[in-house]
Amino acid sequence: NLSPEGWFRRRAVRAVLLGEGDGVYLLHMSARGYHKLPGGGINKDESVEEALLRELLEEIGCPAVVQDELGEIVEYRNQEEMEQHSYCYIAMQSGPLVNTALGEGEIDAGARPVFIKSIDEAISLLESDTPESYEGRFIRQRDLMFLREVKSLRKV
Repeated sequence: NLSPEGWFRRRAVRAVLLGEGDGVYLLHMSARGYHKLPGGGINKDESVEEALLRELLEEIGCPAVVQDELGEIVEYRNQEEMEQHSYCYIAMQSGPLVNTALGEGEIDAGARPVFIKSIDEAISLLESDTPESYEGRFIRQRDLMFLREVKSLRKV
């Protein structure tokens, strides 16, 4: 384990969530200056896949099916004394959108679901984001890595 003793360790899950015509769902964190892939923390009583499907419903309002596992990114956020493991998947919309169930922190951050027409447009959008927060800069880099991986896989 590379992180110092006493650091908070978090397990999280997220998805490159594809909709109609290979469009991509993102969350726009308007009060924070960036976009992010939907996802969040894994509760003790749920599997990674259960957490993913719950998060997609809560944040995007999108029922989905998991298509593929992309991988894991481990972040060491020194300023927050946090080690985060993010497990990422490709998921596909499986039904009509429903109302979101955003948490108070997400509402305060101005979170709202957006549908981007293509992976290329989603990548361009995140590349042009300028998050000011320490956390936002980590999120932007992590999610760009996942989006670029999906783009490379879909060209095969």
